[in-house]
Formats: sequence, structure tokens, C-alpha cells
Amino acid sequence: MSNTVNDSAIKKLKLLFTVVDRQKGEFYLDVISQFDVNCQMIMGGLGTAASELVELLGLEPHKAVILSVVREDMVDTVMNTLEDKFATIRNGKGIAFAVPLSSVIGVNMYRFLSDRRDV
Repeated sequence: MSNTVNDSAIKKLKLLFTVVDRQKGEFYLDVISQFDVNCQMIMGGLGTAASELVELLGLEPHKAVILSVVREDMVDTVMNTLEDKFATIRNGKGIAFAVPLSSVIGVNMYRFLSDRRDV
């Protein structure tokens, strides 16, 4: 009996939420797409802090909310890369979190979302 992992095995998917300043949205979209991410969407968002606080702290209230479907085996790598970018890119702060997708209807849809054609 072999202990090797079948590389074509079905991987679970997660939905990654990334919230960054709006002007950095396209940059982070490109960063995430490097990790075999086939399905992403970017939406505009608006922070909830009071306008006086936003002005006092020099915050940008206009946000980009990026939704990305990521294979579970890639989530840690993507999150570590995002954490590194948040810390090193000028005005590149943000937050990111992932939630599991419990089901996907259809093999072709799974193949598309997971960017896997061999499953």
C-alpha cells in the first residue's frame, strides 16, 4: 500500500475575503491571482468609522472588497503572502479571512472554481 497523496484528488474550496484601500484593489487582485485562483470579484466598500475619526487618523474610507475562490491547500500560502504585502507595501494595509465553501454543484463548476482540469 502506497502512502503517496493523489495529486488529482478533490481539494476543498474556501472563499477568501480581502479588504484593502480602494486604490490598492487591482494590485491585490493580481497578487491573489498568482496562486491558481480562477474566480475573483472586486466590489467597492465604505468603512464605518465616523468621518471625524477618519479625518483625524488619515484613514481612507473607500475600500475594495475582493472575493476569491481558493483551494484549501493554497489558503495558508495566499494568506502569508497577503500578510507580507500588508506589512511592506506603502499604504497597503488590509484584512483577509477565508470561510469554507460547503458545496459546489457540478463537476465542471468545481473544475472551473478550483482551476483544476484533471479532476
